[in-house]
Amino acid sequence: MTARDAHISQEGTGQMIRTSKAQWNGSLKEGKGTVSLGSGAYEGQYSFSSRFESGTGTNPEELVAAAHAGCFSMALSAGLGKAGITPTRISTEAKVNFEKVGDGFSITRIDLVTEGEVPGIDEATFIEHAEGAKKGCPISRALASVEITVSAKLV
Repeated sequence: MTARDAHISQEGTGQMIRTSKAQWNGSLKEGKGTVSLGSGAYEGQYSFSSRFESGTGTNPEELVAAAHAGCFSMALSAGLGKAGITPTRISTEAKVNFEKVGDGFSITRIDLVTEGEVPGIDEATFIEHAEGAKKGCPISRALASVEITVSAKLV
C-alpha cells in the first residue's frame, strides 16, 4: 500500500495518514542517510555533519521547521479567512533551536517569524490572529512540550 493508497483508504473517516521515510547506513559519525517524503515532493541526504555541523544535506530539525512554517502559515490564513479577511501573502520562517541538554540533544524552542501582506487590517489585529494560529496549528499542538514564540508584522 502506498502513502496515497493509505490516504485514500481513510477518506470519509476524518483521518489522514501522511508518511515519510528515512534510512541510515553506517555508524553515527561516519554514516549517511536519506529522507524522502511520501508524496515524492522531496528526497535528500542527511548526515552527522548536516545535523551537528554545517555539512551538506538536511536534518530532522530543518524538516520540523519546514513543516511548522507551512502549517502555521496555512493556519494563519484560515483564521484570517474565518474573520472575513483575505491575506495577499503570508511568509513564515521557523527557527528550531536544537541544543545539548544533559546527556542528549533536544529541541528547546521554536521561534516563528511571520510577515503578512493583508489589506484592510492593522498590525494589532494581525498579531492577534498570529497568536491564534500559533495555538491552533496542528504542528504547534504536536510540539506543545516545546516553547513556541511568534513574532508577526504587516508589510
